[in-house]
Amino acid sequence: MRAILASIAMLLAVSAPAWAEAFVTPFYGFNFGGDSNANCQTFTGCEDKRANFGVAFGTRGPVFGFEEDIAFAKDFYGSITTGDSAVFSLMSNLVAGIGRGPVQPYVIVGAGLIRSRTSLSLIDQFERKNNSLGYDVGVGVNVFFTSHVGIHGDIRRFHTFQDVDIPVIGSNLTAVFVGQKLDFSRASAGVAFRF
Repeated sequence: MRAILASIAMLLAVSAPAWAEAFVTPFYGFNFGGDSNANCQTFTGCEDKRANFGVAFGTRGPVFGFEEDIAFAKDFYGSITTGDSAVFSLMSNLVAGIGRGPVQPYVIVGAGLIRSRTSLSLIDQFERKNNSLGYDVGVGVNVFFTSHVGIHGDIRRFHTFQDVDIPVIGSNLTAVFVGQKLDFSRASAGVAFRF
């Protein structure tokens, strides 16, 4: 049994480079819905887009692949003159879809770190930082114009497993932080490089 398992492991190690392709995808997008900016609750009715940028990299086979997605969103809850907010995410994802040809649709599901930070200077100074385990699900497509370069677009939903501190500013310029699970969507586009 050990010999069989060792043979399978060696076969996979030797054959993996023949079918797996590495990729790097820098992207730019915006968050909408859920707990993100109140003026951007839907993909099509977003009046005040707040930038989200990052990079995804990993490997893809004919059907399955693995991806690391790193993203940062400034002014996540909206832009105010008395403070700022941001959300950072680091997600490890399983990718499933069509991994060959010029048009490659896919679905993703994964888990990782979602870090939120809020700093407010109102009557008092407030700052909250939360690290939480979360998950993401999404759909997307890569369209390659050459064998190595194409365009990328996807929509993903993020959700934390634990409560984080979400700011609510009162009418008397005091801040209250409500503990609840962070939930938002991200639309992004970028350039896809495969090797």
